Amino acid sequence: MDDLMVANFGDGRLFVVVNAACKAQDIAHMQQHLSGRCKVEVLADRALLALQGPAAGTVMARLAPETAKMVFMNTATVTLVGAECYISRSGYTGEDGFEISVPADKAEALAKELLSHPEVAPIGLGARDSLRLEAGLCLYGHDLDQNTSPVESSLLWALSKVRRADGARPGGYPGAAVVFEHIAKGVARKRVGLRPNARVPVREGAELVDADGRKVGVVTSGGFGPTLEAPVAMGYVETALAKPGTQLSAMVRGKPVPVEVASTPFVPQRYYRG
Repeated sequence: MDDLMVANFGDGRLFVVVNAACKAQDIAHMQQHLSGRCKVEVLADRALLALQGPAAGTVMARLAPETAKMVFMNTATVTLVGAECYISRSGYTGEDGFEISVPADKAEALAKELLSHPEVAPIGLGARDSLRLEAGLCLYGHDLDQNTSPVESSLLWALSKVRRADGARPGGYPGAAVVFEHIAKGVARKRVGLRPNARVPVREGAELVDADGRKVGVVTSGGFGPTLEAPVAMGYVETALAKPGTQLSAMVRGKPVPVEVASTPFVPQRYYRG
């Protein structure tokens, strides 16, 4: 349903960050299934800012010195511009950084405070999209949806060992039967990285074909990688063709563009792990 994030605040509270496009269904699902065990509270009037890049830790430590000890995927509650903010040392760019949940009426003040530091510049979601693609990160609604299992999407690492068929607490989550079958019997398609062997960007929706012109997959994300200074893409191909180095073509405006199946990430991830 979503590739959401859950933070354990350590005091009995779980803080859930959902994708905006999935918000209504996610909240309804949690209220339906969890209301008997806990209070599902929707936090309104909050905004999210992301501070990303190699200088993010330095800047954040100036504003909240206690954050210097945080490592990738740690969470904390800190005071910024006089407001209580929930932060995680995470982001969707492949770089070190922080995601900051701030009261909506303080978002502009915090943005201006961040921008007052010489290391910080404003940047939009278009740039985030190109960076997450270079980092090999999926985008829900494009590379992931309700009809895609974590086995097909090469995200099986997200399934903890105790929840696997031979684990201490197997299953117990929606879709477990399908996931177990996919693990046991394999899948017909797999998500892969794609490197176009041309300067032509290969966009979402482009068909992937083999040497005989047979359709063998589809591109789900594609664009120009600013770090690589070259086009990059992701998509799904028949499992037999998912090996890095496999040569295929993407159909762009009716013409084949050579692409090579490649390992991801295209650019090394630089999360701060201490």
